[in-house]
Amino acid sequence: MGEKSHHCEVCGESFSQTSSLAVHKRSHTGEKPFHCKLCGKSYTKNSNLVIHLRSHTGEKHYHCEICGKSFPANSSLVVHKRTHTGEKPFHCEICGKSFVSNSLLNTHKLNHSGRKLLRCEICGKSFTQNYTLVIHKRSHTGEKPYRCEVYAKCFTQTSTLVRHK
Repeated sequence: MGEKSHHCEVCGESFSQTSSLAVHKRSHTGEKPFHCKLCGKSYTKNSNLVIHLRSHTGEKHYHCEICGKSFPANSSLVVHKRTHTGEKPFHCEICGKSFVSNSLLNTHKLNHSGRKLLRCEICGKSFTQNYTLVIHKRSHTGEKPYRCEVYAKCFTQTSTLVRHK
C-alpha cells in the first residue's frame, strides 16, 4: 500500500492518492456530483450511485445468512452482520466510542474537530456534515419523506422509520 502523503486540511485524515482525498473532501463540503436520473438523489462517488441504482431495480445480491436480509452492496452486508455479533471494530482515539464502520467513525470524529462548516440559512445553526443539515432543515419545512406502509406514519429520516418498525 502506498504512503499516505495527502492530508485533509479539515479533519487530518490521510490518503495515498490525490483522487481519494478529493472524494473525501466532498464529505466536508457536501458536494455530490453524481446524480440519479430516476429520483434526483446525489452522491459523492459514482460507485455509490451505481449501488443506489439497484434500489430502483430491486437488485440485492448480498444476503445475510443469519436473518435473511438482503443488501445491494457487500460492504452493507458486512456492516449489517455486525448488528448480529455486536462487533464495533472502529474506535475513536479521542473519546473511546466504537462504531460498526469506518465511515461512521469518521463522521463522529468531526464532532471533535469543533469545525462546523455548513450553516442552516433559516436559523443559523451549524453542522459538520451535509446529511445532518438536510435532516435539520426538515424541522423547518415539516418534510417527512419516509413512510411506514402499515400505519401510514411518516418520519424525517430512515433510522427513525426503522426504529418504528
